[in-house]
Amino acid sequence: MSATPSISQVDSPTSKTLELIPPLLGASVSELTAWVQQQGQPAYRGKQLHDWIYHKQVRSLADISVFPKQWRAEVADIPIGRSTIHYRKTAPDGTVKYLLQLADGQIVETVGIPAERRLTVCVSTQVGCPMACDFCATGKGGYTRNLGRHEIIDQVLTVQEDFQERVSNVVFMGMGEPLLNVDNVLGAITSLNQDVGIGQRMLTVSTVGIRDRIRQFAQHHLQVTLAVSLHAPNQVLREQLIPSARSYPLEDLLAECREYVIITGRRLTFEYVLLAGVNDLPEHALELAKHLRGFQSHVNLIPYNPIQEVDYQRPKHDRIQAFVNVLQQQNIAVTVRYSRGLEADAACGQLRVNKK
Repeated sequence: MSATPSISQVDSPTSKTLELIPPLLGASVSELTAWVQQQGQPAYRGKQLHDWIYHKQVRSLADISVFPKQWRAEVADIPIGRSTIHYRKTAPDGTVKYLLQLADGQIVETVGIPAERRLTVCVSTQVGCPMACDFCATGKGGYTRNLGRHEIIDQVLTVQEDFQERVSNVVFMGMGEPLLNVDNVLGAITSLNQDVGIGQRMLTVSTVGIRDRIRQFAQHHLQVTLAVSLHAPNQVLREQLIPSARSYPLEDLLAECREYVIITGRRLTFEYVLLAGVNDLPEHALELAKHLRGFQSHVNLIPYNPIQEVDYQRPKHDRIQAFVNVLQQQNIAVTVRYSRGLEADAACGQLRVNKK
């Protein structure tokens, strides 16, 4: 058995050629069926295993009571792929921030965000983040590695288990840049949809923009929402806030976004963090509107959530409203999204690698 067990595939998450090696989380019912048969068990055990992993959320094969006791003992050490909760903090608004310890000891953050008739999970896709956006806590701690698809799915199951409530929405907006871990993100999307039972339209993938990756992502024709983080209306300011923008100009990013809309027929979301006195002036709003005019899109304005490392400030309400007014006058669809979990350092831009 491999020293670092994983479910690996050839070429892509939809490849027909699959070598199944634990952890089992992320495998489909047909893949699990093939695996149990390889272990000398009848095919129907695959459906049982699938049910216990994804719906009963078992953490050890030894605990699956419908399996023969002798076989349970034989496979007890085979990992399903679940993390452990290293730290948990609840904000006054009910949002819960988790530090999850992975099999190799790395720590990753995820957030459970409850609302009326809805439970959203904000998942991480990397340990740390290589993008180093100036206003974001995650990038200040550097980058360690990509998460496996089982480690992404596990975050959703952990929140679901802790809240004792079915997760309805998943946003890939935690630690890391999803399109730098695209194979595992695609595998997680497939499993969350087909195995966990969350509709693709309830999934949102956020990216700061990686050259050619948005176009490649579009080729999968998923029903997920793609959210592109702009945070600036011009190249000079974007380079100041997002170092990677130096090698991927705003005009190129927007051109690729237009291709995405053409290929998928789906509306894009643009995310824009409002920083007082930096990118929140009416002239900034007008400049942004000129870029997005005629675009099938929606703008989410996110008032800045403070972190210790930098002294950016959140704009006052009248400045935020003035920005909104300019966009609306230019017929740009816009919403102000105040992040949940601020008091628990669980809001947008506040997630960091921290073992507490």
